Amino acid sequence: MAEGTWEKLSQVAVLEAEYDSPEHQPHPKCLKGTRVNLLEFIRGLLDKREKSQMIWLHGTAGIGKSAVAFTVAEMMKGLKVREDTEIETRLAGTFFFSRKHTKCSTTGHFFATLAYQLASNFPTAKNHVNDAIHETSTVLDSRKSLRDQMKALFRRPLRHLQYRLHECPPPVFIIDALDECKPETVADLISLLGEALRDPDLPVFHILLTSRLEAHIRLAIQKEEMGALVYEIPVNTAGESIAGTISLDGEDVDNDIYKFLQHSFTELQSR
Repeated sequence: MAEGTWEKLSQVAVLEAEYDSPEHQPHPKCLKGTRVNLLEFIRGLLDKREKSQMIWLHGTAGIGKSAVAFTVAEMMKGLKVREDTEIETRLAGTFFFSRKHTKCSTTGHFFATLAYQLASNFPTAKNHVNDAIHETSTVLDSRKSLRDQMKALFRRPLRHLQYRLHECPPPVFIIDALDECKPETVADLISLLGEALRDPDLPVFHILLTSRLEAHIRLAIQKEEMGALVYEIPVNTAGESIAGTISLDGEDVDNDIYKFLQHSFTELQSR
């Protein structure tokens, strides 16, 4: 029975939305030695254990937000939550939105995809995901309400990981390019993620979210109830810094350009 429900989940999980899916090749990634200050800053936020938080990296297209998201995902995948574990890493799940793929541009299977990754990474969560699907099989239907999907496939398995993750560095979910999701469900998705972040019965976890600064996303994230949950990192194309934030443009940009050109010339020489 459990295998049957797991098979159903694996069939609806959007594998193309995982950060390292072949669909995203060539994978965007920060070259070694670039974005050092920003990556260290984000790592510091993700290591905080006091409360759950959403880190919102936003800015214009083509400035490197997805490269940062991919690099942080790789970083978190390389870190174990406990010394005594073989497979449990801090990367709990990823969803990289993309207009190129229908299932990657909607929230219909967003929570099913995260549940599949979460349960694959934390075997103790797999039974609770299976139980949720067995009790309400329609929860895997993309037409099911986002709230029902979130409760069954996201909050329920996370709740049962609270003891397992006690005193562990927080697991991390990474959501990239939210602006490439169809806008009609974005506000609901952000609100539901906020509810999960505030839930005292869940372990501390963090969400790294990237997007363009589009009005419907900004309005949803900047609602009063989200205020204490969100740490904004704006990408300022003019290079201006904002108090309490870090910009992707700044002192280390010249060095990043040098590293990129050096890497490109080395590749050309090796051909």
